[in-house]
Amino acid sequence: MNADLTSSLFDIQLVSTRLSDEERQRRMVAPGFGKTFSEHMIVIPYREGEGWLRGQLKPYGPISMSPAANVLHYGQSVFEGFKGYRQPDGGVKSFRPICNAKRFNTSAHRLAMPEIPEDLFCAAADLLATVDQAWIPEALDPEKLHDKSFYFRPFMIGQGEYLGVGSASECLFMIIGGPAGSYFSGGIHPVTIWVEEEYVRASPGGTGQAKCGGNYAASLLPGNLAKAKGCEQVLYLDAIHRQYLEELGGMNVFLVLEEGGRTVIATPEKTGTILEGVTRESLITLAKELGYELCERRISIDEVETAHREGRLKEAFACGTAAVISPIGTFKSRRGDWVVNGNQLGPISMELRGALLDIQYGLKPDTHGWMHRIV
Repeated sequence: MNADLTSSLFDIQLVSTRLSDEERQRRMVAPGFGKTFSEHMIVIPYREGEGWLRGQLKPYGPISMSPAANVLHYGQSVFEGFKGYRQPDGGVKSFRPICNAKRFNTSAHRLAMPEIPEDLFCAAADLLATVDQAWIPEALDPEKLHDKSFYFRPFMIGQGEYLGVGSASECLFMIIGGPAGSYFSGGIHPVTIWVEEEYVRASPGGTGQAKCGGNYAASLLPGNLAKAKGCEQVLYLDAIHRQYLEELGGMNVFLVLEEGGRTVIATPEKTGTILEGVTRESLITLAKELGYELCERRISIDEVETAHREGRLKEAFACGTAAVISPIGTFKSRRGDWVVNGNQLGPISMELRGALLDIQYGLKPDTHGWMHRIV
């Protein structure tokens, strides 16, 4: 990255003693997801009336805040997630970070928080990856069933010392990150999901399009109830009719249907209550390029049940930054269980997954300019 830009924006404080290569490699063998972190982090404060202050790259570690901080009482927080990938030439690229910067600011606006300049957002991530590039795995197995990458977690929290309900006058933007393996333990496999008909994820006029902490806090109870039923994820329905598919707790959903002798890939349309997934958008583009008919529309749970009963539900999968594509093997609901594609990995979902990973790992040309060179 540009050294002059870095020096003008950030103070750099490196760890006093780096981990040994042996210890770092030990931690990277099976990092899981969101469990292992690199040695540094980015911190950029914001103060009303002064704007964004000078940032810091500093050793990863605890932060301190007032017990009266806004985030602790009123949940003023937003976050993002995207990945960096080791390339065949040994360099590192991240996938569509500018899209995450834009979505971060959409979330910040909805939560009455300051928007961060997109170039500052990307420069901060680049700096972290450049300094901690030894933590970026090599990593895509030939069968594309297990993938490793570097996961960036940008987030912003409201601070201050005032218990009145109002937007924080001070905020803290941070980026942490580290090596990440498959989102689900054991690598890619068909997951079982619970169709939730009591709790909802978002409602019109709410925060469905924002990636804010409160959305995920509200999903924890139905998530735990789903796990008790043997399910790994929750599929939410719309808040008004309790009929139309929205998304999973942290992923968008797609169905592969047979309609009039045609194969159609369908996904719920964006209604203001669905998070605008970067992976979702990318897969829509790739599916069309591969010759598939792609439809964004309202999909009712009744339609899913009927398509399954008639044998027209050929595949289903969820997608997101963390899991890339995760095939859905079984829908569980109060109506009964619907097994999809014999609970096996589907050819279309795996083709799409492979096409996206090939671009991310530099194995196929990036004709869309999605990959951002870091080092």
